[in-house]
Amino acid sequence: MTVVDAIIQGVVQGLTEFLPVSSSGHLAITQHILGVDLEENLFFNVMLHIGTLVAVVVFYHKLIWSLIKEFFRMIRDIFTGRFRWSQMNYERNMIIMIIIGLLPLALLFIPIPGTDIKIKDLADIFSSSPILIVTAVSLLVTSVLLLIGIICNRRNSQRTYKHFAGGAQEKGRESYTVLDALLVGLMQCAAALFPGLSRSGSTLAVGEMRGINKQKALDYTFVLGVPSIIAAAALEGVDVIKNKDAIDIDLLPLIVGVAVSAVVGYLAIWIFKWFLKTDMMMIFVVYTAVVGIALLVISVIEMRTGVNFFTGGRLSATLFSLS
Repeated sequence: MTVVDAIIQGVVQGLTEFLPVSSSGHLAITQHILGVDLEENLFFNVMLHIGTLVAVVVFYHKLIWSLIKEFFRMIRDIFTGRFRWSQMNYERNMIIMIIIGLLPLALLFIPIPGTDIKIKDLADIFSSSPILIVTAVSLLVTSVLLLIGIICNRRNSQRTYKHFAGGAQEKGRESYTVLDALLVGLMQCAAALFPGLSRSGSTLAVGEMRGINKQKALDYTFVLGVPSIIAAAALEGVDVIKNKDAIDIDLLPLIVGVAVSAVVGYLAIWIFKWFLKTDMMMIFVVYTAVVGIALLVISVIEMRTGVNFFTGGRLSATLFSLS
């Protein structure tokens, strides 16, 4: 892998990990266009995730530190009998709801009947398919979910105006309920399976559908992503240990790729929050729809011709393999 390849994939990972356009989908598209098989270099994939993890920790360092401190206070209150569910503050509520939101991830480890793989392995099957039709459809689903989120957010804004006129100001709930967290967790599972289904975009949309304040919903989405990214990096790290040949990359491209993904990831979080605050999310609705439609057309062409639209190389006749 060259430094240029590392920069390109670092930019793609950093931007799409946090913007609502799907990092897995865009990495699959990038590899398809460049003819690069990142599955042959799992270690680089792990390190790109570490780069984006650094970005979100740095951006949310104050909130994360306050959550860590509140976690130990909560443990103290639980053991001393002073913990009260109805009296939780914002930080304590977020801690509990992050734990609940992570529980559905256990579903990914359920074996698929009749095969020797688990549900989580479908992600690798879909993303490594020589024809990216699943990615195309998933991008279109992301577009629809973002649009629904915008509609729900506008509805909440109208309610805010009516409440404000009556002397009260309500911009959506700031605290999650157990049902909110479970629904977000289930959507995060779906996003982990289908390349092209944005984790940040889809979980944000679920929060908005449930009436959560849009900025609080985004904060929850990003903080929830910290253990999720750690888990993803750990799983890929296990694959690296099992397959030592996967560590096959020069040091310079590795350092450059990680640094680029971290810096671009930090900027992507800031950009996302700004777009959400200024009600300009329609840009992402249009973008994911256009890319999804274009990729769908290209996928149909590739299925008819059996040739990679970009590189001209021959494609495997088998789209998916559950062996």
